[in-house]
Amino acid sequence: MDIPWYRRMPWSIVAAALFLTAIGCVAIARADELAGGSGRIPRRQLLFALVAAGAAVAVAVPNYRSLGRYSYAVYFGVLALLGCVFLFPPVNFAHRWIWIGPLSLQPSELAKVAVVLALARYLMYRDGHRRPLGLLVPLGIAVVPMGLILPEPDLGTSMVFLPVLFAMLFAAGARRRDLLAMLTIGLLLVPALWSQMSREQRSRVTALFDQPTAGERPSNENYHLHQAYRVRALGGVWGSWITGQGSDDLAVYRLPHAHSDFIFTVVGERFGLPGMGLVLALYALLVARILAVAAATREPFGRLVAAGIAALFAVEAFINTGMTVGLLPITGLSLPLMSSGGSGLVAHAAALGLVVNIGMRPGYEVAPEPFRYRG
Repeated sequence: MDIPWYRRMPWSIVAAALFLTAIGCVAIARADELAGGSGRIPRRQLLFALVAAGAAVAVAVPNYRSLGRYSYAVYFGVLALLGCVFLFPPVNFAHRWIWIGPLSLQPSELAKVAVVLALARYLMYRDGHRRPLGLLVPLGIAVVPMGLILPEPDLGTSMVFLPVLFAMLFAAGARRRDLLAMLTIGLLLVPALWSQMSREQRSRVTALFDQPTAGERPSNENYHLHQAYRVRALGGVWGSWITGQGSDDLAVYRLPHAHSDFIFTVVGERFGLPGMGLVLALYALLVARILAVAAATREPFGRLVAAGIAALFAVEAFINTGMTVGLLPITGLSLPLMSSGGSGLVAHAAALGLVVNIGMRPGYEVAPEPFRYRG
């Protein structure tokens, strides 16, 4: 007896994603209000949310195995787009976007999902990753887009790929000692990475260890973090939504990139500690349910994709929230599903659509004949 699709649907993933997107839209509207904006950014984000929902549905409907055949094509296509960004004029001294008339595309957001697909496609057919030399190809799949994204410059996005690679290799059965060796090599290469970072990128790291004391004027390097502390403190424990706005002077709420990189700070200002806790709980639920889909999937490609997407959301949420509260360097990494921007929202929604697709079709088994669905 075939189980109806709505009973196989992982509704908890859908609900968590919708809640996070809704909270993000409300926080973006609040950031626009504090900046004295016209409301254009919130309206545009609502349009992006509709497009993202359509992308998620489009990816969730066809059998994910048929989509998986195009993994390498998607990967190399995204690499080509990453190279094309340098052909367009920089925005705020960064080459991150491809412009098509009034619309822009940020390929680095697509690269996160493309790397997961390519790694899953490669690892599902081979056991070479269980030997030290066999780790070189998966490492190359992750490092090549990193090498294209870091010079944009985009330190935050480039930091995502290696933890995702590590998680997927672990899920694929790589030996722990080989993973430990890879981690050791990565740590030894940190000085080389540091030498390739721009002065601005280095200053964001050093600013973490040179934060101003109370009443001290912040330097240019730690201005963003100082303002993040200030804006969050103005909301108090319960947030301005309950206690009222802490100041009538909107100038004190000035926070660069409040609607994107620092959206978690705006959530804290508006909804206080309960709102920040709710966001963290929703991300924890989302990652846990994606991992549950991975554990329930008996087909290797689907299991690896789900594991990679879980790692992607976990790493991004950890880095973004960590940097906004002063535990990690300011890297410019957006918060998935919540920060403004169409490319990131559509890419993450499509990734979750793929997880939903896998969750509705977990019954593949490894057999002498090709994988088959068992209901």
